[in-house]
Amino acid sequence: MYELAKKALRLAEKAGAEEAEIYYAANHSTGVNFRKDALENAKDRFSEGIGIRAIVNGAVGFASTNSAAQIESAVEVAVAEARVRESDPDWVSLPSNEKYPTVSGIFDKKVETLELEACIDYALGLVEGTKEIPGTLPTSGGFTRAKGKQLILNTNGIEIEEESTAVSGFVDVITVNGQTSTAYDFGISRSLDIDFFALGKNAAELALRSNGGIKAEPQKTDVIFHPFAFADIIEEALAPSLDADNVQKGRSGLIDKVGEKLAVPELSIYDDGLIEAGIETSASDDEGVPSQRTTLIEKGVLETYLYDSYTAGKAGLKSTGNGSRSSYTNPPSVGLRNFIIDYPQSDVIADTQSGVFVNTVIGAHTANSISGDFSVEARNAFTIKDGALDKPIKSLMISGNAFELLKQITGAGFDVRKVGGIITPSIRVSDMSVIG
Repeated sequence: MYELAKKALRLAEKAGAEEAEIYYAANHSTGVNFRKDALENAKDRFSEGIGIRAIVNGAVGFASTNSAAQIESAVEVAVAEARVRESDPDWVSLPSNEKYPTVSGIFDKKVETLELEACIDYALGLVEGTKEIPGTLPTSGGFTRAKGKQLILNTNGIEIEEESTAVSGFVDVITVNGQTSTAYDFGISRSLDIDFFALGKNAAELALRSNGGIKAEPQKTDVIFHPFAFADIIEEALAPSLDADNVQKGRSGLIDKVGEKLAVPELSIYDDGLIEAGIETSASDDEGVPSQRTTLIEKGVLETYLYDSYTAGKAGLKSTGNGSRSSYTNPPSVGLRNFIIDYPQSDVIADTQSGVFVNTVIGAHTANSISGDFSVEARNAFTIKDGALDKPIKSLMISGNAFELLKQITGAGFDVRKVGGIITPSIRVSDMSVIG
């Protein structure tokens, strides 16, 4: 494939591209799913292809293919598209070759060589964990093993190749003792260090504990968001406003806010493509820019936005290494790496006299990413009384504003979780509006 990518690069230059980039990606995943307590299916998926960016007179063309026989045609399409497009006055150039950092923990040979039978055993571990808690039944879940390879070449000297692995598991559980409540748990890692039995057991315990919920009175109170809940709100209501593309297009609530105090002084937020074993860790971003640690908010003050090469060139700045692609079929755009919420940690529930604890939320995707306003339904919520979880809450809506939320954080737990590319502990926020 390296030779094929080099060939595509030569073809692009020969066809008249002033700059060209070849992005190759191959992914192989094995997924085992169950329904109730029986295996439902096992699927092996493989994808492989090349994306080509060609630049002619400041205009960018793009094409992709998953066929080696169609490489030449795809290159021709990319160059032809660049020729018919108008020159982009904001285009600067593709990134150039630089020294790449060493990253660790993103590839596990044991994951790469995992056989189907072992994948089935891990999936069944989730089921067996739920059986430790009588009165519950797993409704669905599964285990996935994935391995990937990517190669980036461009006419400015970039040549970088990398392999990675990942495993994940999830389980949904329902109670079957007359009162119905549900819960789920989820884990993801670069290696086989997840206790899938414990995930199943945790979900079952939470479902059972959520039975017999009470009605909550409308009030303003302290709310502690589990990492699952907080990550959803941050990803949908805050992160889009840190995207330089949104800032430049007027779609951000943080335009012209660099240097301003946005949050409590104890809070810092980082985007870090270098942390060991991070789900979004790699030596470079998806256009070959070396990964780095970017301080977004330091001690409550907004320091910068997230940039890929295009948005950085447009702003006269250097990329923060946040060029991201969902697939070889897409050109890069700004994306999160490992988005880290940093706040002094404590036994946050024990430190809370009264309030509400929320495990998960539904509806975060409806948040207004420009204004930061959100309204979500809380799931597996509990009242907090005298530093301990007390009674389950039957139904609860929570509304607020992501930008105001940053100014109302008063605590963080020890329970840091990787929720995809967001890494956060439980977070306590004061004066939140809750409605039963």
